[in-house]
Amino acid sequence: MEIPEHYKQAVIPHIMLDGAAEAITFYAAAFGASELFRLEDEDGRISHAEISVQGSTLMLGDAHKPFSTPAGAPSVGLHVYVPDVDALTAQAVEAGAELLSPPTDMVYGARQSMLRDPYGHVWILLTPTSS
Repeated sequence: MEIPEHYKQAVIPHIMLDGAAEAITFYAAAFGASELFRLEDEDGRISHAEISVQGSTLMLGDAHKPFSTPAGAPSVGLHVYVPDVDALTAQAVEAGAELLSPPTDMVYGARQSMLRDPYGHVWILLTPTSS
């Protein structure tokens, strides 16, 4: 089954976190991300980077004003439609993601898992099971 067109790059999320360089390495190992480019400031912090995850672009950088948030602030949920939710979930867990819910067939026509990355972001991986 093909990923619905309206879920392909509907919004480009931009996450700010501590340790953007390490996050890029983690996302490559966990989700097969490829780095598109990065811009570093004079201190070596990433002011802006872009990676590709399953064909969608994710922008990220080291947290700084105006994007910094107080400790404990809510995170983002990143929904990603993938060809094989079971395989990518296993890959992400092996890379260090916390499994919040294992791949499960949902009533809305998708097989879904939920993971939390080491930076606090929740990833919802889905594979369509019906049209």
